[in-house]
Amino acid sequence: MAAAAPVTARAEKAGVMLGSDDFARLTEPFRPELLAHCYRMLGSVYDAEDQVQETLVRAWRSYSEFQGRSSLRTWLYRIATNACLRAIENRARRPMPSGLGAPGDDPDGPLAPVLPEVRWLQPIPDALVLPNPADPASVAVSRESVRLALIAALQYLPGRQRAVLILRDVLGWHAAEVADLLGITPTAANSLLQRARERQVAPATDEIREPAEAGQRELLDAYAEAFQNADVGALTKLLREDAVLEMPPQPTWFAGRQRVGRFLASRVLTEPGRFTMTRTAANGQPTFAAYLRGTDGVPRAHAIQVLTVGGARLSRIVSFNDAGLFPLFGLPGIAAS
Repeated sequence: MAAAAPVTARAEKAGVMLGSDDFARLTEPFRPELLAHCYRMLGSVYDAEDQVQETLVRAWRSYSEFQGRSSLRTWLYRIATNACLRAIENRARRPMPSGLGAPGDDPDGPLAPVLPEVRWLQPIPDALVLPNPADPASVAVSRESVRLALIAALQYLPGRQRAVLILRDVLGWHAAEVADLLGITPTAANSLLQRARERQVAPATDEIREPAEAGQRELLDAYAEAFQNADVGALTKLLREDAVLEMPPQPTWFAGRQRVGRFLASRVLTEPGRFTMTRTAANGQPTFAAYLRGTDGVPRAHAIQVLTVGGARLSRIVSFNDAGLFPLFGLPGIAAS
C-alpha cells in the first residue's frame, strides 16, 4: 500500500488515468468494506460482488476526474452507493420467510410450496467482510453491522432511506457528508434518516447479547452434537422458548421451542448420522455448514445454518438450504470422511 502513495499523488496532480495494476493496489484495501456496504444495501453477496466490481471499474475509468476534494474512500462509497441505488430500482427486496407471513402452526403438516420468483436474502461469509482479527474493536463493530436481523430489516426500506440509515447509523457519517454523497441538502438527508428510523424495526438487544466465549463454544458444540445424533430432546433444550426456525427457500417457518422441535423431529432429524456439521462463520454470527447424507451414504452440501445466540440459548436458526452457497465459504461439496 505504501508504494502506491507516490503513484496516487502523481496521478492526482497530473489528472491522468492510473494503470489497472496501480489502481488495484490503491483500492484493494477498501474492497472488504465496500462489499459489506453493498451487501447491507442489497442483501445478497452475489449482487454485492457485482456492484463492487462495477464500482471499481467506474472508479478506474473516471479516476482522472477525481479532484481529491474528498478522500478516496468517500469517493468510492459515493460510486458504490449510487450503483446499489440503481440496482435496487430494478429488483425486488430480498426477504426472509418471516417477512412474508405468519409462522406455520402445524409442524407435522404439509409445507408451503417453494416460491421460485422470490429472491431470498443470503448470508455472507465473515472472511469476505470482517477486518483483521488483530483489531478486536473493529471486528466487534463490523460483526454488528452485518447481522442477519439488521440486513433483513434494512430490506424493508426504500433505497435512499436505506442508504442514509446505513451511512449515518452504521458507518457514522455526518449529515453533510451523506447529503454531499447523494447530491441532496443536509435537511433532506436528515428527513430521509428520520423516516428510515421510524420505519425500521431494530433487532432486539437481547438477541445480540452473547455468552462468554467458553460458554458459547459449549453451546455450539452441544448443538452440533445434538444435530448429528438426531437428539431432538437435547437440541430443544438449547432453544429459547421463543426460538424461531427459518429455512429459505422454504417459505414456511416456525416460532416457539415446541413447534421447532416437533418439526425437526418429524422432517429433519429423523435418524442419527443423517447430518455432518462443520463450523464456519457468516454475518458475524455462529454458523454451521450442514452436509446431508444421501441414500448412497455420501454427505453432500445441504445448508448454511446461521445461528443467533440470545442469553445462554439459541433464539434463531436460519438454515439457508442452498448448496450453491458452499463455494463462497471455501467449503467442498462433499464432507471429508
